[in-house]
Parts: sequence; C-alpha cells; structure tokens
Amino acid sequence: MDNNRNLLITIALSVIILTVWQMLYVNPRIEAEREAARIEAEQAAQPGVGAGGQAADVPAPGATDAGGAASVPGSTAQGAGPATLEAALAAGQRVRIETPRLSGSINLRGARLDDLLLKDYRVTVEDDSPNIRLLNPSSLADGYYVETGYVGAPDLGSLPGPDTVWQVAEGEVLTPQSPVTLTYTNEKGLTFTRIVEVDENYMFTVSDTVRNASGAPVTLQSYGRTTRLGRPQTSGIYILHEGLIGVTGEEGLQEIDYSDVEEAPVRPGRSSDGWLGITDKYWAVTMVPRAGTDFQPRYAHFADGRPRYQADFLSDPLTVADGASATVETLVFAGAKEVNVIDSYEVERGIRQFELLIDWGWFYFITKPMFYLIDWLYRLLGNFGLAILATTVVVKLVFFPLANKSYKSMANMKKVQPAMLEIREKYADDKMKQQQAMMELYKKEKINPLAGCWPILIQIPVFFALYKVLYVTIEMRHAPFFGWIQDLSAPDPTSIFNLFGLLPYDVPSFLMIGVWPIIMGITMFLQMRMNPTPPDPTQAMIFTWMPVVFTFMLAAFPAGLVIYWAWNNLLSIIQQAVIMKRQGAKIELWDNLVALFRRSKNPNPAE
Repeated sequence: MDNNRNLLITIALSVIILTVWQMLYVNPRIEAEREAARIEAEQAAQPGVGAGGQAADVPAPGATDAGGAASVPGSTAQGAGPATLEAALAAGQRVRIETPRLSGSINLRGARLDDLLLKDYRVTVEDDSPNIRLLNPSSLADGYYVETGYVGAPDLGSLPGPDTVWQVAEGEVLTPQSPVTLTYTNEKGLTFTRIVEVDENYMFTVSDTVRNASGAPVTLQSYGRTTRLGRPQTSGIYILHEGLIGVTGEEGLQEIDYSDVEEAPVRPGRSSDGWLGITDKYWAVTMVPRAGTDFQPRYAHFADGRPRYQADFLSDPLTVADGASATVETLVFAGAKEVNVIDSYEVERGIRQFELLIDWGWFYFITKPMFYLIDWLYRLLGNFGLAILATTVVVKLVFFPLANKSYKSMANMKKVQPAMLEIREKYADDKMKQQQAMMELYKKEKINPLAGCWPILIQIPVFFALYKVLYVTIEMRHAPFFGWIQDLSAPDPTSIFNLFGLLPYDVPSFLMIGVWPIIMGITMFLQMRMNPTPPDPTQAMIFTWMPVVFTFMLAAFPAGLVIYWAWNNLLSIIQQAVIMKRQGAKIELWDNLVALFRRSKNPNPAE
C-alpha cells in the first residue's frame, strides 16, 4: 500500500504543478489569443493602418551588404505608406484574383502577390465577422507578401525585381480556368514572360521564361522570398510552432521562431528540393522551388527601417545562350493549412514532406491517425462534436481488453480487502513482513495492485493527441457542437461564477468554469467514488479534491477535449460497474456518496 500512497502523492504533486502552470502560463496565453483575435477583427473591419515614418528597403537574395544580409539591386526605399488598405491597393496597377476560395490581386509593380483574402474563413464565429486577410501590401504596417525575381551582373541591365513594372499580355482576372501572362523586356534585350496560374484551393504556379536576344550568353539567378513586416501575434504555446519553417536539404524540417532568427540568419545547406516560408497556427505562405534546381535557402530578420522577417531562396546561376530561352518554375502556397489539401499537394505535386507544414508534434504517429478517424466520423455524422464522442467509443473498444483486465483486477482487490486488513493488523509493527504477505496474497489471487492505474495511463497519449488535433487543425476551428458550444477548439465560454451569463458581468479567465467542465468534474468524481474510500487520510483527501482541481484545470482547455473527457468518464463508469457486477464485487458508489453526505452533515465523527 506504500506504493499506492506514493503513486497518489505523485499524482497530487503533478496536478498541482499542472494547475500552477495552467494559471500562470496557459490562461494568460489564452487571454492574449482572445485579445489578438479582437484586434484582428478590428483591423479587418478598418483595414490597413499605415506604418508611418520612413520604410526601409525590403531585402532579398543578391549582393551581400555590410550586415551579411542581401538586398535586391534597384529596390527603392518607400516613404510613409497609404493610410488605408483601399489607398494602398489603388496606388498602382493590379490584376484581380478570383477563385472559389480566394480573392485579391497581384501588384504589377514587382508582380508581387500581396493582396489575398480567404473566403471560407472568418476572424470569429459570428456570421458577419470579416474574412481572414492573409496578405497585405508592403506599405501597410502588417505588410505580408510573396515575390519572385532575378539578380545578376550589372551589365545585364534591369532584371525583374521589387520595382519592375510588368505589362499584362493576356488575361484580365486570374482564375483556376484563366491564367494571367505578364511580360517585361529590359534595355539589354532580355525578355521575361511570366505565366501565373492558380488552382481551386491555395496553390499558385509562377512560370518564368527568359528569352535572350542580347547578342551574348547571359548568366542570372532566380530568387523567391516570403516577407512579413512587423512581428505578428502568436499563441506562444510550446506545443505549436509559429514562425519561419521549411524542409530543405539534408537538414529536413526547420522550425525557427521569430525570436531565434532575430539573433542571426539561419542558412541551411544547399538543396535541390523542398519548400520554405512562414507559418501561423492555421495559415501559411510557402514557396516551392522547382525540384532538381539547386538553391540556397535562408531565414532572416532585418531591423533596419521597418523590422521584417523573411524566408527566401537564391537559385544556382542559370546561363541562357544568345537566341535561346529557359524556364524557371516556382510554386507558391498561400492559404489555410487544411490536412487533406496539404496531403494532396505532397502527393500530386511531389513536394517533400509538405505534410509537416501542419505541426503534428512528436506523437505524430498517434496525432495524425486520430485526426483521420475524427474527420472520417465527422463526414459520417456531420458534426465534429459527435465525431469526438464516437471516437471515444472507438478508443474504448480498442483498449477494451486491457481495461477489462484492469477492472477485473480491481474487482478482485475489493473481494480480498478483508484479507488485506487482516494482514495489516497482524503485521502492524513489521512493514517488511506486511509487504511480503501482501505480495503473496496478490500472487495467490492473481491481482495486479497497479492495475487501477492502467485506465488512466492508457488514455494519456490519446488525450494529448486529441488536444493536439483540436488545437492545431483548422478543421476544428470554429467547429460547433450543440447549444452554446460554437467552437470546439475554444474553451467553454460559460462560467458558473456569473450563473452562466445570467448575471451581467465578466469573470477572470481562471474562473471561467463552464457547464462542460462541471459535467466533466462530476463524472470524474463519480468514477473515483466507484472504489472504496482509502483508509489513509492523505489519500482520501487527494481522491476528494482531485475532481475539483481537474475541473478548474481543464476549464481553459478546448471544449471538445473536455467533452471527450466527460464522455470517457461516463463510459468508464458503466464499464467498471458491469465488470464489477459480473465479478461479484460490491459497487461502492452509493455507499461512498451516502458516507460523504453524512460526513458533510456531521464534520465531527466522534460525536
């Protein structure tokens, strides 16, 4: 029993640590996310507050400057930008983008993709909430764009870059059915033809053909860059990466936080395939150089003028003979990180490990199958909440043999409790003999004293995988259940401390104890009362207060996770009751509840 006591003390200490971590770390982060969502909604409603002041050159691969960074030759510094998004978009010529899932425009200055709206996603769950704006012109404070171009020797003339004004040769609106063709001819006889295509989802294809009529061979390098001005608001939770990301070369996956790249640029080794860009929790903008073309990836931060973050690549030199032409292709993904879409791009486009754009975490082998199961059940049932409930049943069936064995062992322990009490009394003064006698009893009756821990232990990885799925997959974002739960990826919005919204005031985040956390706490309390009350006062106290602690702790977790835990508790109660009845063991629930009620009415049992 000392082992059981130590186990309970360990659990109690773990719960205390988790609770402190929840209150001091997770809750403030959740508040920050809510504030960020509020600010994002306000900015979307009144888009494009100007940066003000003098904007610095936006760097890109090319000639190395004194700081070790690279800048595109010919780029000009921008002054204070337009005050609104509308003014920024009206400042130059553009080609409109219109697809079933995207709208926006391409800036003909630089042929830059810097205006993109996601039609299927809104900032909040409200129907009139603004759509998510992914990309913005560089003249705005939250500028965010993708650009491709060329660098080379000065005698090649002006090469396509940030300030190049392209001409529209064909196509007025970019759609999945109608690509757009842009052209530019420089003073040295080099003609660049750029064809921009987009599919039904979020992938752009940029194909550049260089035709050389200069009278001599030319050597130039193509580049691509994803640039973000200002440091964006992130969730700040360690289980999720937000920042610069890529899979290139032998290094494989690179996840670089904004704070890390501020210290020094990251330059992975040369690569011939892969991708790189910038990722948010649910959205990403990445570039995929054409496979088979060697390039040098880089992740950098620039503090001169307007601070900005950049993921870019510079291809190996390309030589085009006089009278010949060459084509360079770059894929640009800009959109929502939908699992099925990302996976299809990896397979159909041959993009190496593109699935890692979604942060599945270390338990990838559990997390992703968990998502596929929930997603399949969602398509069957039509509601992600019901899919989570059905997933719980499936998990219960998978682990039924182990849980069944565990509950049988627990039932047998109840049957031998008189013998255990007799051993304790007989060897009250000799703990060593008491332990030996206990072990002999366990062996004789084929009892595992730690079997009761298995139902909890086996669901920990499942719990974590479900938490990860709810937190990182966009499919769960704003997914409703029933009633007041309109977003399974967010905490239960109600609180008992304002009578679930009946009283007209808000409560602090750590007091947001909603209906579902309370249901979870009740089911956990009932499950623990299925077993006899421990004779040790410390153990009894832990058993009494653990459901309360877990109620407060899980209240800030996604509602879908709390619903899963409550439903799992209820199924465990039913399963344990059935097994105990079949084994002839007494179900202690009613007696424990009566005893607890009597103790609460009479706090002094000696009277």
